[in-house]
Amino acid sequence: MSKLHKLEYESPIGVIEIWGTDEGICSIMFSERDKTENVMQDEVPKVLMDCFDQLDEYFKGIRQEFTFPYIFEGTNFQKTVWTALTRITYAKTGSYKDIAVLIGNEKAIRAVGSANGKNKLSIVIPCHRIIGSNGKLTGYAGGLWRKEWLLKHERSFKKVMT
Repeated sequence: MSKLHKLEYESPIGVIEIWGTDEGICSIMFSERDKTENVMQDEVPKVLMDCFDQLDEYFKGIRQEFTFPYIFEGTNFQKTVWTALTRITYAKTGSYKDIAVLIGNEKAIRAVGSANGKNKLSIVIPCHRIIGSNGKLTGYAGGLWRKEWLLKHERSFKKVMT
């Protein structure tokens, strides 16, 4: 396996740790820290810099889609769910049932929920856009307050961009 590199992005809702190789991003996860500990270094691969820049554009309300390469690490089912999650567009929401239907396995609602919870590419694979079928917020690894913030953030910029 290629060497893993780490870069940290200081977002408005906490530090985001970006892990990746020269080929792609493996993980984008929230830390419970407010300030970055790792400063930018010369040997950071371009793909990590691209991810950093695109996250910055996302938080500034400029970017709605991500174009850097990422690497899914999971089962085939999880990868199918994560790919389906990317079809929930900016500022929209869906449910576990919506994803189960999208992947052609309507009865797999719990399995979809489990796969959603194992997503390591926060924001880019938009598990924050999954809400309960009753319209209420459901669990989010980064914390429900962050999920609520991200959804409000996207809705506020969607109005500006459309």
